[in-house]
Amino acid sequence: MARRKETITLSIPPGTKEQLEAIADGLGIMWGDKPSISGLVVAIAQHQLEVGSVLALDPSQNTAIRQAIRLLVDSGHIADAQTLALFLLEHGNLETPLRQALLEQVSHPTESWRRVIDQQIKAKQPFHLFYEDSQNKQMEFTVRYGEIRFWEKRFYLEAWCEETEGSLNLPELIHNRCFRLDRIINVLPASGSWQDRLEYIEVHLQVLGRLVKAYEPKPDDITNEVKDDARYIVRRVSNTFWFIREILRYGEECLVLSPASVQNQLISKLKKLCEHYNFLT
Repeated sequence: MARRKETITLSIPPGTKEQLEAIADGLGIMWGDKPSISGLVVAIAQHQLEVGSVLALDPSQNTAIRQAIRLLVDSGHIADAQTLALFLLEHGNLETPLRQALLEQVSHPTESWRRVIDQQIKAKQPFHLFYEDSQNKQMEFTVRYGEIRFWEKRFYLEAWCEETEGSLNLPELIHNRCFRLDRIINVLPASGSWQDRLEYIEVHLQVLGRLVKAYEPKPDDITNEVKDDARYIVRRVSNTFWFIREILRYGEECLVLSPASVQNQLISKLKKLCEHYNFLT
């Protein structure tokens, strides 16, 4: 016995029929060799198709999504990063740069070395690190101590390395290196002993003005006390690159009192900045 069907009559503007047929054709909803508008309506009614506007993202949301996916990859959650990327590609109204980045993420998923490095650190196992820097130069390092640190926007491997050639760190910190996880090429076990820690220096700071009350203590602060109208801080520093980037944000409200080597690095950067603006005293 033939299944009873209901019929409806639609009043639609000119050209709508062709548009509906094009949608049905694109979705493969056919009656014989022709697109089926009836099949399209049934699919919508049975929730086989989603109806509504795409997920619209503004520029700040696009940036947040890219950061979230990068952090998932750096943290070793590759499957979660892939799931989020696919969802956005299917449902999001994405800017071209983000869409291209997500397509690359899905087509060529980035292998995260976070789990491998975590295992080496936990086992206190030295390892050879094969790395490509920002200038596309490939290098090899022998790592004998490592920590995963978060600097500004992402996770990094901060490591004590045997190799010191080309290091821009101070002589007291010459063995310390900082590596982006997404630029690691390979990790292989190495022989020898594991170091106890990174190299550190103690930097003395004076904080002034509004920052005296607004300053938020950092995990590497050794001492932190207020005297008169200033705050005095002693901090363990393993990498002056990140340290100077931080205190430059504070401007004239944060002074490096010692050591002279860190003072000189900061002064050199300030001089170069003045040169760029043709402002020399």
